[in-house]
Amino acid sequence: MNNQVIKVVKFGGSSLADAGQFQKVADIIKRDEARKFVVPSAPGKRFSGDTKVTDMLYGCYGIAEMGGEFLSMFEQIKERYREIICGLSLDYSLEDEFDTIQTNFIEKAGRDYAASRGEYLNGLILARYLGYDFIDPAKVIVFDENGRFNPEKTNEILSKELKKHETAVVPGFFGATESGRVVTFSRGGSDITGSIVARAAEATIYENWTDVSGFLMADPRVVENPKPIKTITYRELRELSYMGATVLHEDAIFPVRIAGIPINIRNTNAPEDAGTMIVPFAEAESGSIITGIAGRKGFCVIAIEKEMMNAELGFGRRVLQVLEDNGLSFEHLPSGVDTMCVVVNGKELEGKKDQVVNGICRAVEPESIAIHEGVALLAVVGRGMRNAKGTAAKIFRAITDASVNIRMIDQGSSELNIIIGVQEEDFEKAQRAIYAAFVK
Repeated sequence: MNNQVIKVVKFGGSSLADAGQFQKVADIIKRDEARKFVVPSAPGKRFSGDTKVTDMLYGCYGIAEMGGEFLSMFEQIKERYREIICGLSLDYSLEDEFDTIQTNFIEKAGRDYAASRGEYLNGLILARYLGYDFIDPAKVIVFDENGRFNPEKTNEILSKELKKHETAVVPGFFGATESGRVVTFSRGGSDITGSIVARAAEATIYENWTDVSGFLMADPRVVENPKPIKTITYRELRELSYMGATVLHEDAIFPVRIAGIPINIRNTNAPEDAGTMIVPFAEAESGSIITGIAGRKGFCVIAIEKEMMNAELGFGRRVLQVLEDNGLSFEHLPSGVDTMCVVVNGKELEGKKDQVVNGICRAVEPESIAIHEGVALLAVVGRGMRNAKGTAAKIFRAITDASVNIRMIDQGSSELNIIIGVQEEDFEKAQRAIYAAFVK
């Protein structure tokens, strides 16, 4: 496999929503003989107000699990696939598969099994349409009995299997335990499958085809016509994905990152667009300081003050122990000599504020403690920031000029990103101000 160019291509639900989209996908695949292995999602929405097949399967199985009449809803699901087969003029039937699924629903095979059938059936159709082999992920993507993915065992089994096929379709989103119980990744998990297949195939590149032409430098719902990102590193992508950029499932980065395989985000509906390249390392583009801006609302800041806390052994550990005891994880820990701020998810803190405050008071006896709600975080990310003087000052000046008050500042030691906390009502204004300051 190493002596030839191998491309693993993943297509999202919108790319495979109906027969017309299937034809676009087939044209893309056949345009490049290096596109050997294909990872499809379940059919997505065909139009505004439509329902994704995965959601239909969840709903259908929920009725079946309660012992209700689910066959009418199941018939709607079957009709989606029949329409695709008919639209492609395929001499092919999934009726035996439908019967098996119906039986397994009655026998309560599980929500993961139900959800996985969307990708499974779409994969069967696509393999038939392309003339490719079909590989069932339940036989090659391994989870333990507790539902944890086993990457190394999967890579070993899948690598051997892929070597037996010149071309193949491997449905996304699921695998199975050794006992045969189907387990799914989290929603959007077909991205993860594509990455797993790319690693196992020792691919030259992993192409992830969706309904946008790669990443944009900012949210187009906030910033008008933001520029596209041509190249981004794995680390930059991880930062932006964590802060809300949702083009690619963030867990999909890790399998290809291990192998150093680049990812190319492409648009099924605009295949001529180059999209965004995600690479292990890259020099900053000339004149470019930031790569992108992303953010999320819904945070709370627990602000703690105590004189000489920096000299108090175990202070931070005791504060974090209170969070752990209350089932909370922290997002960021900006601090000063006599101050410590803990940023947490607002929803997770609901119903626990008194316990957390009282617990911290008992643990460290602060001089003051307050919870600031309604905080939004903005991450300004860029590999060019490391060598650019005055970047932070430029960000703060832009926000100040927009009459926005900064509630929190946090910068990682890698100098790859700066995180700013603002009130939620200032979130959009701050994002537009930062973008305007750096992008001409």
